[in-house]
Amino acid sequence: MNLLRWIVLAVLLVGCERNDWTKEPATLHWDRDLCARCKMAISDRKFAVEAVDEQGRVYKFDDIGCLVLWHKQEAPNVRLVKIWIKDAKSGEWIDGRQACYQKGFHTPMAYGYGALKEGNGSCLSFDEVVKAIERMKR
Repeated sequence: MNLLRWIVLAVLLVGCERNDWTKEPATLHWDRDLCARCKMAISDRKFAVEAVDEQGRVYKFDDIGCLVLWHKQEAPNVRLVKIWIKDAKSGEWIDGRQACYQKGFHTPMAYGYGALKEGNGSCLSFDEVVKAIERMKR
């Protein structure tokens, strides 16, 4: 009987392993998870963003603009070690710091920047899009 308890405990512990956020983003519950900045439900599958801090806490956003302004205005001391963003064309998760950003998209909070794994034309880097959003009057 003791062996059976240990087996059950081991199975439960294996099932509780944390997501390896360096390889894939955390699970996003569409239409239920709320944006950390604007508190709207995240529902657009081509503009969602997830950021992970040093302690492994995950912050979810509905638009790259919400991430940028949240980090600047509400959490400037939070060190983000990983940023995941949805590719605006394919909807796949990509590395937010390596993405090509282009203006002209209809995004959930109207910041207008979409991330692309591969750009076709002029691209802004992550740092350039951060500066552009910080200059917006909001």
